[in-house]
Amino acid sequence: MGELGVAVLGAGHMGADHIRRLGRVVSGARVVAVADPDGARAERAVAGLAGVALHTEAAAALDTPGVGAVVVASPDVLHESALLAALERRLPVLCEKPMVPDPAGALRVLEAEAAVGRRLIQIGFMRRYDAEYRRLKEVLDAGRLGRPLMLHCVHRNVSSPPGFTSAMLISSSVSHEIDAARWLLGQEITAVTALRPAVSGLAPEGLQDPQFLLFETALGTLVDVEIFVNCRFGYQVRCEAVCEAGSARIGAGHGMVVTHDGEAREDVPQDFVVRFADAYDAELRAWVDAVRDGRVTGPSAWDGYAATAVAEAGVRALESGVRTAVELAPRPRLYADV
Repeated sequence: MGELGVAVLGAGHMGADHIRRLGRVVSGARVVAVADPDGARAERAVAGLAGVALHTEAAAALDTPGVGAVVVASPDVLHESALLAALERRLPVLCEKPMVPDPAGALRVLEAEAAVGRRLIQIGFMRRYDAEYRRLKEVLDAGRLGRPLMLHCVHRNVSSPPGFTSAMLISSSVSHEIDAARWLLGQEITAVTALRPAVSGLAPEGLQDPQFLLFETALGTLVDVEIFVNCRFGYQVRCEAVCEAGSARIGAGHGMVVTHDGEAREDVPQDFVVRFADAYDAELRAWVDAVRDGRVTGPSAWDGYAATAVAEAGVRALESGVRTAVELAPRPRLYADV
């Protein structure tokens, strides 16, 4: 297959970064069309790229001549319609998380892909492409540390975007920890408990920030997650696996350390796009290479559905204060090996 023509739906922060990456970093693909209701934003995102058709509607972008695949980076509530439209056209898709905000919608997407009879959807859980996370996965899979007993996770952001809600700390931010835990451990999450620490005085009014979540897995491993989206000092993601015969920790630091005048100062990334820049590059390269080879690999629509179901249980646990079971539908045959 020759150069892959890609339609990008959404030209906001994430969409613009994918447009830049496809246009200037990843070989074998080019941006053919972009859809965003904000025409000026779309024009800024494609500045310097030739031959990109701009649209305000997703369907028009998907139907642009030369489109062979789709990147969905539009607002979460638009993901289901975009995915179903792509499946109707038999177009491979890389969809940013969450795949769909609610489990019922995610199941509709699963059913539509199962009706096609082959995988077309990959979900943008880019931590699976991060060098540290991949090394941790290799260590756990090798088994020399013994069975994983606990997974400690930290997820901190400088500040939350406008309109961010207490539920979105789980459904949007912690969705990465949900997928990472499922992938690292090879287990489904079966129950969630959500605790409410004292609210930070730097959090917007009405936002429960930070939060502390406890996940239980099918084989008894416990996963705890500190989510703090208004920490102000930087973007941090850490993970430590505690096993029977040892532990492994990632995320200790990525920035340059400057020692001067009796002090040591370490740079802290201020944004997830900076911290996971290499992971996003690797994710897009792998996706483009696979699609050009006629395949779709990486996190599946089942992974997207499972993360959404766990997040929904987490939101219910936060609201009720009660340990909440995760309810998963039977896994379709299409996803038996993922």
